[in-house]
Amino acid sequence: MTIMTLWLPILAGTIVTFLAGAVIWMAMPWHKTDFAPTPDEEGVRAALKGLAPGQYSVPYAVSRKDVASAEMISKFREGPVGFITIVPSGEPAMGGKLLLNFVYNLFVAITAAYMVSRTMSVGADYLSVFRIAGTVGFVAYGMAYLQESIWFGRPWSTTVKALVDALIYGALLGGVFGWLA
Repeated sequence: MTIMTLWLPILAGTIVTFLAGAVIWMAMPWHKTDFAPTPDEEGVRAALKGLAPGQYSVPYAVSRKDVASAEMISKFREGPVGFITIVPSGEPAMGGKLLLNFVYNLFVAITAAYMVSRTMSVGADYLSVFRIAGTVGFVAYGMAYLQESIWFGRPWSTTVKALVDALIYGALLGGVFGWLA
């Protein structure tokens, strides 16, 4: 089995996971509580106005030595401590993000196809193909969220929901590959 013989599961898997993501994020209720408003949104907006798009930390320490200073320790104890992502101002441009998401789904499907082509032979049974492609999909869609919770304070409840999403995407990808490979 070669990766080129898996073009149909790659394409179908990409489309199915893309559509599943659209349904999960637009129609399902479980991500509606992933973000919360700040108590003084206008004050926060005013304080952040003018920041260039990028990632910021509060308080910010340049080096490990700075983290150990009495002043920085005091800042950490007093709080708030946080990580902030600033995106470009303006109306959300969904077209480009949807395209990038489609490309990401394609990349995951190609990666799954590579693993299936390296571990399975032509005529492999559904469950064997499902297991390989589904595992690749789950890992690709879910594992990075664990690091976000460990290092950057993403709520574990949000990470668990993302892992449920990853399980759904992985199962769908594995199902498509098992069916069409």
